[in-house]
Amino acid sequence: MSCEPAAQASSYARGEHASVLLHETIGQMFDRISTRFAQREALIAAHQGIRWTYAEFREQVEAFARGLSALGIEPGDRIGVWSPNCAEWIVCQFATAKIGAILVCINPAYRCYELEYALNAVQCKAIVTAVAFKSSNYIDMLAQLAPELETSSPDNLKIARLPDLRHVIVLADTTKSGARTYAGVVKLGATVSSAHVEQIGHRLDPLDAINIQFTSGTTGAPKGATLSHKNLVNNGKLSGEAMRLTEHDRLCIPLPLYHCFGMVMGNIACLAHGSAVVLPNDAFDPEITLRVIAAERCTAMLGVPTMFIAQLNHPHFERYDISSLRTGVMGGAPCPIEVMKRVMTQMHMEQVLIAYGQTETSPMNHITAVDDPIQKRVETVGRVTAHTEIKIVDATGRVVSQGGSGEICVRGCVVMLKYWGDEERTRATIDSEGWLHSGDIGRLDADGYLQIVGRLKDLIIRGGENIYPREIEEFLYTHPNILDAQVFGIADAYLGEQVCAWIKLREGQSLCADEIKTFCSNRIAHFKIPKHIRFVDNYPMTVTGKIQKFVMREQMQALLSGEKPA
Repeated sequence: MSCEPAAQASSYARGEHASVLLHETIGQMFDRISTRFAQREALIAAHQGIRWTYAEFREQVEAFARGLSALGIEPGDRIGVWSPNCAEWIVCQFATAKIGAILVCINPAYRCYELEYALNAVQCKAIVTAVAFKSSNYIDMLAQLAPELETSSPDNLKIARLPDLRHVIVLADTTKSGARTYAGVVKLGATVSSAHVEQIGHRLDPLDAINIQFTSGTTGAPKGATLSHKNLVNNGKLSGEAMRLTEHDRLCIPLPLYHCFGMVMGNIACLAHGSAVVLPNDAFDPEITLRVIAAERCTAMLGVPTMFIAQLNHPHFERYDISSLRTGVMGGAPCPIEVMKRVMTQMHMEQVLIAYGQTETSPMNHITAVDDPIQKRVETVGRVTAHTEIKIVDATGRVVSQGGSGEICVRGCVVMLKYWGDEERTRATIDSEGWLHSGDIGRLDADGYLQIVGRLKDLIIRGGENIYPREIEEFLYTHPNILDAQVFGIADAYLGEQVCAWIKLREGQSLCADEIKTFCSNRIAHFKIPKHIRFVDNYPMTVTGKIQKFVMREQMQALLSGEKPA
């Protein structure tokens, strides 16, 4: 870490350059590492009974890559993956990368409304989907959007509501007549040579787009943050270096893979250092995670604070010997100092780190160090990563004095390429000099450590899930009885924040909170459904007519605590 000599008193910092910046595709990294560590374990999916060495993992990836190629998937085509955590998800991640297809991560909690938007927004040519997960029956939802699956041939699938989708690949032994099974695609790959896939790989460029992650804004529909091979390869490498991973480490990933945290700081970080990925389950369960950490002798774990809290407070915590743990990364929400102390002592993670970033920065741009004092690891998010710059600016765009608050701006190898198909919002986020404006408010100290002060964007962080109020508001507007809706976050002792909605009804109409929740159920992701709902006639506003959500938040917090609102 070094600061500009001429700007010692300014809020600007530049990451050190001792770590080598890689210029290779994910496929090239995969081949290099899987050859070097062929006989070491690469992937353990405990809930599936799967245990692969790097050599076996490579066979699985190449077989599916050949199958996708046999279907006519070409470099630049978008392939959605809609599934909870499983070995096939990770195979799909690396198989698409090897043939240059762009992996589109779809939240497993999405319902029809969100799925249709996501597939059409980036023109997905194929989707790889699980059959079901928890209360979500993926096949039934797809059938609602695509009744053609019941009667079509998989060789001639045409869907009116999903005009670009040509292939539905199901993680099952049997499926609808218009879809294919995962095993069927692998079998189809026997018609394509490994040399063909290798030739495709030679034509790919590290700067090519290879992943789209949906992230909403405070206005408008979700945006497709588009990330390159170089973004992901280097972010994974730097994440692993921060944890000091080697081929002897085993990283437990209870996080959902559809998000950058799991798929980059987990999967790619392990690949970059020859470490093993350990999936404890299809979704987070505190006791299952503890059991798998103990059984597999995991040395590291990723998670949001609520995951660590759930494990520490589990009644069977003491049953499991998790003394093999050494390091890991906590992110997604601030970590209370007492929780950090317990993680370091009771979970043996003396080298646990705090990271900060966003999807648009692939996702990490700041991280603490293993030898940072505990105060730095709970009060700050560390220092800027290698080959990356940070500055804190005021409303006019000028860099503020050291210690002053302002918007966090980031530039360097972590910054995304663009928002897919949206030049206007790309220009609004990345300026002409390449600085990404985060929308977060921060403060940089004399040692280069960043403290997050607040958010310019009206973002809700619920248990590590980023929730954007405008997206929920737009959905609520579709109810015929709702005139207006304002959504915001309020403090929650366990999840950090909960979703709250203030709703104005059309004249003469009536609704209750349970009816609103029923309307949302099975149509938007469960974590977006407002927990607290208040029906109002008016909203607090400024004299210029701007709605004051902070006043609404204060009033709602007072009501919930039994106080009389000010």
